Amino acid sequence: MDNILSIRDSLLERVRKRRKELGISQIELSERSGVSLGSIKRFETKGELALTSLIKIAFALGYESDFNQLFVRKGYVSLEDVINEKK
Repeated sequence: MDNILSIRDSLLERVRKRRKELGISQIELSERSGVSLGSIKRFETKGELALTSLIKIAFALGYESDFNQLFVRKGYVSLEDVINEKK
């Protein structure tokens, strides 16, 4: 199971990779998201960022819909539902 640091590191690496895939600098991401350049730099180096800023960055990178899946558990009615989902 992942620990907090590995989840954090994975997340910030995915954000950095997405930003680079889009060909935008940290400055441009700051302008698009409304998050300060210092906060973006701190996030990409230390993984520290306010939740609101992370959501703003997700919107700027086109990942806003991913937040809808956080902490969502599917309600299974039967064991068959679980088995069918794996298919």
